[in-house]
Amino acid sequence: MIQPKLRVLFCDHLNLARGKYLPLSKASTGETRFCQTTFGVTYAKGLVPAPGSAMLDGLPDMIARFKEEDIREDWQSHSRVVIADLYDTQNKPLDVSGRTALKRAIEEWEALGYKPKIGIELETYAFYSTDGGQLEPLETPAAFVYSTGPMADPTGFVEAIWERSEQAGFNLEMSTSEFDAPQFEFTLTFDDALKAVDDVFLFRLMARETALEFGVLLTFLPKPVEDIGGSGFHINFSFEDKDGNNVIADGNADDGLSELARGCIAGLMHHHKGMAALLAPTVCSYERLQPACLAGYWKNWANDHRGVTTRISTESVERARIEHRMADGASNPYTAVATVLQAARLGFINEYPLQAAETGDCFETTDTNECVASSLGEALDDLRADTDLRTAVGETLVDNLVCIKRDEIEATSHLEGQSLRDFYIHFI
Repeated sequence: MIQPKLRVLFCDHLNLARGKYLPLSKASTGETRFCQTTFGVTYAKGLVPAPGSAMLDGLPDMIARFKEEDIREDWQSHSRVVIADLYDTQNKPLDVSGRTALKRAIEEWEALGYKPKIGIELETYAFYSTDGGQLEPLETPAAFVYSTGPMADPTGFVEAIWERSEQAGFNLEMSTSEFDAPQFEFTLTFDDALKAVDDVFLFRLMARETALEFGVLLTFLPKPVEDIGGSGFHINFSFEDKDGNNVIADGNADDGLSELARGCIAGLMHHHKGMAALLAPTVCSYERLQPACLAGYWKNWANDHRGVTTRISTESVERARIEHRMADGASNPYTAVATVLQAARLGFINEYPLQAAETGDCFETTDTNECVASSLGEALDDLRADTDLRTAVGETLVDNLVCIKRDEIEATSHLEGQSLRDFYIHFI
């Protein structure tokens, strides 16, 4: 009889799911160890002495600690899976970890009396390998936006992802094909912030592993196909007060928004440029962040408007939410959500003034000319200049990202088009 095994995972600075298998009998120990200098590894498998990596300190251990009650069903046979928190050997939470940053952001919101709730929308493209070994978009000639079934999914991999989602305990709210074939969207239901991000981290891994069994490479790259739409990682959020009430909407306000919501939006506007490198952290991310691309390019907001970066939904008091549309699937989901929550918190506690809502169509007209940087290098400069955001998200985490990404910019400086895509596509 095959004995179950335990898959212990964590999300690194590159949004890679790193981990190891242990005998399930060791679950009660609640910890294992990895090399901390994992946080100094690049996509090209170079080693960089980035802050927080301890590369020049002997490449020491870090402790991956988990609770036995958090172990859940894996989608792999004879396996269980758990997400670990990371600690240094002095037993301090590892400050270069995105999950550490998210837990701190949640705690800081809860100290204000509000519980963050998160819902994630993931967009992804499907590729296959030709007989010659070239990666090409999966052929779905009958697909159209909002198509379902074999017309959009002739291989059946999307149906398999849905089935495994149920098996693994993910709460999928929706899946469908997107505007550009072969692009798909998966939406996970709102939940407590940490659980929601844990779920999306594991779901993304499960979806890619499931698709691979069908000969499909599923990629969350922001712009894997030239001349058609990019893929986003939309972060929807709201807050509950101590009585469990959603506090985003205010039916008595002229614009339907609470003062808390207005403060959050003001924070997202104020830190718009500084957030970009954390939410769009690859060289090709800036091919997606362009005018008229329905992404997070412009520093603007509006109610139920897909052309703006911060889209507000007040369809009902109970379901009111703020949707931030800048992030892409290359970002560490813990870091991305922590960044959005911290920018929103800074706006609320500092009472930033809120610019007027967008009235332009965002295709031909906008009310603003302020936008994100045109490249990752410039976005890193904007992040370093935004000292309040850098402090809120975590200085070591930000400095690590800046160092790793500077190296990445140099490593990809000679690449463009398909060769740049292929540098990233197997990882993201």
